[in-house]
Amino acid sequence: MLNNIQLALAIGIAKVVTFIVKFFKLGAASVLPGAISLRFYPKTLSELCKQVTEGIIVVIGTNGKTTTSLLLRTILENQGWRVTHNRTGANLLNGLVTALLENTTITGNLVTDFAILEVDENIISLLLKECKPKIIIGLNIFRDQLDRYGEVDSISLAWQKAISSLSPETTIILNADDPTLSHLGQQLFQQTFYFGLSEPEQYLEEIPHAADSIYCPSCGHILSYQGFYLSHLGDFHCPRCNFKKSQLALISKDWPQILVGIYNKYNTLAAGLAARKLGVQFPEICNTIKTFKPAFGRAEELIVDNKKVCILLSKNPVGMNETIKIVNNSKKEKHSSTTLLILNDRIPDGIDISWIWDVDTELLVRLGGNLIVSGDRTYDMALRLKYSQQSLTSQENTINLIVKENLNQAIKMALSLTTEAETLYIIPTYSAMLEVREIIVGRKIL
Repeated sequence: MLNNIQLALAIGIAKVVTFIVKFFKLGAASVLPGAISLRFYPKTLSELCKQVTEGIIVVIGTNGKTTTSLLLRTILENQGWRVTHNRTGANLLNGLVTALLENTTITGNLVTDFAILEVDENIISLLLKECKPKIIIGLNIFRDQLDRYGEVDSISLAWQKAISSLSPETTIILNADDPTLSHLGQQLFQQTFYFGLSEPEQYLEEIPHAADSIYCPSCGHILSYQGFYLSHLGDFHCPRCNFKKSQLALISKDWPQILVGIYNKYNTLAAGLAARKLGVQFPEICNTIKTFKPAFGRAEELIVDNKKVCILLSKNPVGMNETIKIVNNSKKEKHSSTTLLILNDRIPDGIDISWIWDVDTELLVRLGGNLIVSGDRTYDMALRLKYSQQSLTSQENTINLIVKENLNQAIKMALSLTTEAETLYIIPTYSAMLEVREIIVGRKIL
């Protein structure tokens, strides 16, 4: 009885805080209410998770968590299920609690069928102490924010330790094209299924500069790749031991893709496989995929001053390299001439911005056009682009590099250089993406 009273009190206070924050337009209240409820009652998360009737789905990975989670949520909602999801991307414990509180009554009753929780790589062990997921989806592991996460191997070991503590009832869904995750799945005793590509025509021409994990996670020997799809994701085997890519549970060519980029194909396959394991039929999944709209900042398209703006969140080398491919394809088709890059070094971005030197910015400057740089680390990005220019001949060097420290001015400049027939591509880090949307849309996300 005492626990119920404490839970109700923590929820009641959190809901008051939510009302105040939203009423005075101080933000979206996606973190603070959860933090306050945990302070009043530390068991808030575990108590709420127990009330999810059909199961909790945890989504982890360096890239693609928000898109995958939103797609899976949309699929399940189209089937008539009630779904709770931390849709703003607030993926620490306080953000997860806040998301669950949205569907909780003042007396502490959570009304939902599924909870889809996209989770920060570093807190998976903390979360699994509070809940027992029905499904865990592992998308990928790339080098990202080394000041926070460390190297790929340390993340994988932490995931394996945390997941191994779960019961056999939890279903694990992993990316077979990622050697680290293929190996992780092969060590688990839970039922594990794999998604990935089986499309050699999609192979990259050479090993990507930003490939992170091309050594066998079993014996340490360099892996033999038949081809790469994205960074170190591809078709591989180890010539020394018997480790190889895990068997796929689906055929990637059979699945539609609407959102641009090979990484969104992976997101689609991950969400689709999870939906299949929950009993949703393939045609119904495909219908949702074909009409799906991306989350904010993830290939999100907006109309500003009668001009199309596409925001492509890029927070690590792999993500930005894929973004550059999208921008370059648009330039080749004469659909774009201006790109705005925004580099911040705040906590959500990672304070170590040395990763920009692993990005193939040479490919971006080679096609020329207007490149505008802004953000907290404006001059670091400008310097990276200047070095990229050195690889070009005088005939190739047609880039117009513009430096604007003030983000408002940078956006205005970018829009003025974009015609109504073109698309302005904005490539921001995470906190920069939130700033851009606040300026363009006129309201905060977090």
